[in-house]
Amino acid sequence: MSDYQETLYEGYGQRFRMEKMLHEVRTDHQHLVIFQNPRMGRVMALDGVIQTTEADEFIYHEMLTHVPILAHGAAKRVLIIGGGDGGMLREVAKHMSVEHITMVEIDATVVEMCKEYLPNHSSGAFDDSRLNLVIDDGMRFVATTEEKFDVIISDSTDPIGPGEVLFSENFYQACHRCLNEGGILVTQNGTPFMQLSGVQTTAGRMNGLFADWHFYHAAIPTYIGGAMTFAWGSTDKRYRKLPLETLRQRFSGSGIVTRYYNPEVHIGAFALPQYVLQAVGKASND
Repeated sequence: MSDYQETLYEGYGQRFRMEKMLHEVRTDHQHLVIFQNPRMGRVMALDGVIQTTEADEFIYHEMLTHVPILAHGAAKRVLIIGGGDGGMLREVAKHMSVEHITMVEIDATVVEMCKEYLPNHSSGAFDDSRLNLVIDDGMRFVATTEEKFDVIISDSTDPIGPGEVLFSENFYQACHRCLNEGGILVTQNGTPFMQLSGVQTTAGRMNGLFADWHFYHAAIPTYIGGAMTFAWGSTDKRYRKLPLETLRQRFSGSGIVTRYYNPEVHIGAFALPQYVLQAVGKASND
């Protein structure tokens, strides 16, 4: 029995026991492994970085889907960039009010391997009739598509390798162009304690592009380093200031059952630690 040592940070990290290696392959884009761990279930890693585990994926996927979709309140067209494991798709598909879901994943092998080895992530969502699955570079898609979306969710890897372009200024501008009036963009933005410069970079790119931009966060054990931030960009700041009662009505009306998300968590997630607010120039009482 061997261990899997994550290589994301210098001099700090986490180790997973590999009870069983389920699959290992070098795809056209990255090195992919899926293995069994006694505590976290099945685990997928790409290029030395843990991407998702069966045990705690629900936190990440619920927070990146239900926060923007329920805040929007009338999203009909949703775009997922990345998300090859199918977890984001599964949560978006729970919203019966969504009429069309486009998912753009650069690596077809990730989709196929996750269907086979992480079937609980997608739970059949790849068969949803509302889905248009596009195997393409996410940056190229948002730069060239003529389609418009109400919510865009960027479920990217870290800003190294194939995921790097999904943190570029061009990417945010292209997403902004693809949003309908009143649209919302959310993106995975790393753990601020370990990757604060990445949060600052995103803040600089969102500022001036979106009428309302901010971050929200959730603690996901697999993403080592503390709470993970999600970037939020919208054309209307009212979405971020919705009354609790409105969110409660929308959530109960959706009929969706969650394990992490609820309207109270939704509102609380936008309250950020002072060091993060200071880093992005939003601290009060400085």
